[in-house]
Amino acid sequence: MRLSEAAPQPRRTLLVGCGRLGTRLGLRLVADGGEVLALRRDTSALPGAFVPISADLREPVARSVVPAVDDVVITLPPGADDGGASPYVRSLRHLADALPVAPRRVVLVSSMRVLEGRAGPTPLSESAEPAPASARATALLDGERLAIDRLGALVVRPAGIYGPGRDMLVQRVREGAPMQYARRTNRIHESDLVRALEAVLREPEPPQLLHAVDARPAPLGDVVTWIAQALGVPPPPRVEPAVPSGTVLRGDRLAALLGTLRYPSFEDGYRALLGR
Repeated sequence: MRLSEAAPQPRRTLLVGCGRLGTRLGLRLVADGGEVLALRRDTSALPGAFVPISADLREPVARSVVPAVDDVVITLPPGADDGGASPYVRSLRHLADALPVAPRRVVLVSSMRVLEGRAGPTPLSESAEPAPASARATALLDGERLAIDRLGALVVRPAGIYGPGRDMLVQRVREGAPMQYARRTNRIHESDLVRALEAVLREPEPPQLLHAVDARPAPLGDVVTWIAQALGVPPPPRVEPAVPSGTVLRGDRLAALLGTLRYPSFEDGYRALLGR
């Protein structure tokens, strides 16, 4: 199911949250001739090519605020629980209430955190049952279920996102911060994640659930040792004792959707990030 060159471009797309990821996607849609509306509390930093909609979804929003659109992409971060329903779930509910007509397609960007309770070396596909083990992961899973129930959403679960401006691991290696070398890790370069979201919007029959991960899950020790060598600095200290943790995730559906990733491994992605 690779993205077809003849796939129709999204026409009028609402980006909800619209931080760094949404902005990159929106600029691609605008470049293809689409109209992009962006809903967030503070719209001052949005590109001039976007139609800004200032609204706080933590509170009910009138239907007159949100116009009819063809597609919706939701990139809201989960907030801290305040003792009731999570702000994340409330925001999604208020969005569903505010949409004047059902969009053609809704894409929810969730997270691999919903699988955090399934730590182990066995690779997990999209068929694995979620197992949240924290309040944040529980809120994400509750949000997925609400978005599917109320909006018929397609769900994209990225692993650790990295790329230009997302280089925290590089900074930690430079600083010599201690690392748990045995932790299993998965990641996706931001450029490939943006491509995946655009493909889910365009494809006639996209997957209902998609793991956005590259083809190279790896222990954290392998990743930070490679980064240290590329930087010419000593590898960061090991946290002892070594405690294996984390999941190993399969990205077969993403590969089928996009074909070859631009950055199929952490070596490819960090080499580009570091200019090596």
